[in-house]
Parts: sequence; C-alpha cells; structure tokens
Amino acid sequence: MHSNRLVATGLSAAGLGRFRLQIVAVISAVAIGSVLLSIGSSDQKRISIYSGNANYTLNVSDRDGKEYVDLLEILQPLGASSARSDRASWRLRFGNVESEFTAEKTRARIRGGDFDLAAKFKLENGRGLVPLASLSTLLPQFLGAPVTFRESSRRLFIGNVSVHFTAQVNRANPPNLVMEFSSPVNPMIATEPGKLRMVFTHEPLVPPGSQTLTFDSKIIPSASYLESNGAAEIAVNSNAPLFASFSNDGRTITIASAPQKPAQAVSATPVQQPASAAAVPQPQAGVPPQANLNPSVPYFAVVDAGHGGEERGAALSDQLAEKDVTLTFARRLKEELEAHGLSTQLLRDGDVSLTVDKRATLTNAAHPAVYICLHASSEGNGIRLYMAMLPAGAESRGPFLDWDTAQSASRATSQIVEASLAAEFEKRQVAVRSLVAPLRPLNNITSAAIAIEVAPPVGGIAELNSPRYQQLISESIASGVLAVRDRLGTAR
Repeated sequence: MHSNRLVATGLSAAGLGRFRLQIVAVISAVAIGSVLLSIGSSDQKRISIYSGNANYTLNVSDRDGKEYVDLLEILQPLGASSARSDRASWRLRFGNVESEFTAEKTRARIRGGDFDLAAKFKLENGRGLVPLASLSTLLPQFLGAPVTFRESSRRLFIGNVSVHFTAQVNRANPPNLVMEFSSPVNPMIATEPGKLRMVFTHEPLVPPGSQTLTFDSKIIPSASYLESNGAAEIAVNSNAPLFASFSNDGRTITIASAPQKPAQAVSATPVQQPASAAAVPQPQAGVPPQANLNPSVPYFAVVDAGHGGEERGAALSDQLAEKDVTLTFARRLKEELEAHGLSTQLLRDGDVSLTVDKRATLTNAAHPAVYICLHASSEGNGIRLYMAMLPAGAESRGPFLDWDTAQSASRATSQIVEASLAAEFEKRQVAVRSLVAPLRPLNNITSAAIAIEVAPPVGGIAELNSPRYQQLISESIASGVLAVRDRLGTAR
C-alpha cells in the first residue's frame, strides 16, 4: 500500500502554487490543437471500449461497405483469450467460452449454439474480423455482462461504467461554468476564438440528456456535447477567451474568462526547476550499478526494460523470457533515440531485479522529459500503448505529491506522446491500440509516461527477436517522440 507515500515534484517554491490540489491549465490551440484534431477528426476510423478493467481504442476496417473490428483485440484486455485458425475456420476461446467462426459465413457457433452475425465473418492473416453491427449482441455471449454500443460514434460500454456530468453557470463576477463529473476526467483541451473544446478519449462520458446546454449568461451562453470516431467532446461557447481549472481530484472543471493581461500562460507540461538535495528522491541503497541513473546528467528519455533478475515476466516461448526481449528492445531503442539527438538512459542495462517503486524513484530523480516502459507479449500482434489509470489520491503536501497519483500533472503530455506514437505506428502499418490501465509504475512517474507492450507481427512469436522487427518498432517510437519533442520541454 502506498496511500501515504509522497514524491518530490522538483519544482521551485514559486512554482508550487500551480500544482497543488487545484491545477490551472491555460492551453492554446497552437500547443495541442493538432493532437486534438488528429484524435477527433482522423481519417482512421476508431472504436473505443470502456470497461471496469481497461479503457482502450482499436482501429476499424471497412470490408464490403461495412465496418469491422478484430474480435480477439476486443476481448484480450478483458480476460484470458486465445485464437487459432485452420484454413477457413477460426476458433476463439475466452475464459471458458468456446466459439468457432467460418470465413465468409454469417453463422457462428458460440457456447455450443448457433449465432447469426449481421454480415459475413472475415479471416485475414489469422485475424478474425466481425461486423461492428453485431457487437451489442455478440459480446454478451462471451462476457456475460450487458453491453451498450453507441454505433454512430463507435463507443462501446461494458457494464455500468458511464461517467455523467452536470453543468451550471455561477453568478460570479465574471460568471464561471462549473462542471461536475461522476468520476475523475482528464480531457485534452484547446481554445479557439469564441470556444473552448474538451475532447475525452479515455473516459466513458455520456450526454446529460440534451446535447445542447443553454445558460443565462452573456459571457458563456451555451455548451454542446457531441460524439464521433470513438471520442466525446464538450464545446463551451463564449464571448470572451476562456480557461479551465481542475479540482476535486479531476471531478470538477471550472471554466471562466481568461485574465485580460495574464502574466504568463501556464503550459500543459509542468516546467521543472532544480530542487534542493533534500527534496529530490535519491536512488535507494542496494540498487545494482546497472540501475543507477546519474542525477547530474540531464537525460531526455528514460527507457525501462520491464521485469529482470528473478522476475522473468511472461514465458513467451519455451526458450524466450519477456525480461530478455524487453532488454533487447530497450538497448535498440536507446540507440535509435540517441541517433536523433535525444539523450537516453536505460533504467536497467543488465539482468537485474527492480521493484516498481525503485523504477519510479530512480526515474523521478533523473527528471526526464519522457519515461518509456517496455513490455512484451505472445498474445495478439502489433503494439499496445498504455497510459496510467489513476486511483483516488491522498493529500499532497508542499513540494511533495501523493505517490499513487504523481502522474496527474503530466497526464496531458502523456496523452500527446501516446497520440504521436500511435500515429507513427499506423504510418508503418503496425497494428496499434491505446489503453488506460492501472499499470505501475506509470502513476508514480512525475514526467510524461507511457508503457509499450510489443506483440509479434503476424509471422509468429519468433519475430520478437527479429532485428528487422525490433528496428521497425524502435524507429516508430523514436519518430513519435521526436515529433512532439518541443511539447515535452527539456530534461531538468
């Protein structure tokens, strides 16, 4: 348990006021508007899945004039899943549920009974594609839980996971709009003349009843809610420039008129100042030399090879352990990042064992612009990108943030990294999906943080050790980080 642990932010006393319990974000459309547009208006069709275990986004394909999605990719984050194909037959197992699908047929066998799809099943390179129109009736056959599918916007809700909100204008001077959410949210925000936009990609937000809200205010007369391409958006209309502030652990967003002459806009990325020796967490005693980061060196990126030592990770095959694959990938990624001029340090450069707390402590001491954690899997294919799912946090004190929610102030920059990496993988035709999950130590990291799980390509598990595949993945990651370098600030 770490509910009472705190981590030093490394901010000067002058900067602490920005990052206490209330975080004010004045975000320009120039800074992140392009990222928002790429999420909300991308040519790539997407479906977002929301559940109690994980929230994630998958690509959608068009076949015969209809929309399809990989069924195994939907089910993998929800439980133990496996699939195998034999010519035209595709067999899927989810938990104890057995099923069989046949290429170019609409009838399938699930739990020993017949099930009719809305369109023909597609089998492509071992991947089983099902029509989106069947998901609301197909998924309950596997999950045993109610499923709500908002097909027009491609947003799928498993169980009772919806996030609701209310909006009310307070008669302050000037007035402000207070939005209360049933669970913590962290939207991407951009401003444009007469409007503030909040895009929710990882939250199962639902409309408040009416998609157009009107307020008795000349400054903020209305707001609108809309959904498209796996995302939800709230657009607040105004006759003056607006800014948003977050409070109540992300459950409250207050929108008000921006100051006429702001002293300095607060960046979406916290600018870290040198901290006193007493405030910076030092590497813990007993950490092997391979795991020590030099606190005096300003690394741009810290790359963390998952597992190590006695912790082998997943048994990818009889001879292949996850810890060995992640280390090989980490070394290659370091070379690729440094070839682009990005100073990089490996958190472990040998077969050493590190707890998640040690990984977070060492990373925070180095103050990198970005932390990249690498994992490997034998299930599925392509790449899975993870962002932190933050729990409710304890109180922060002075220059110290609650350990379990230390990622809060950097989550916007983590989203920027995630969107950029996904775009680079898609350019190279590498299957990629984005998820939010309670994967430590992401929530303990004070800089932009992303976890990348590498699965083999369609060729099979042996390809994880292929130099060609490793280089493709490393180049994609390096290009994605380089594309948003200016938005991540500089190390230390």
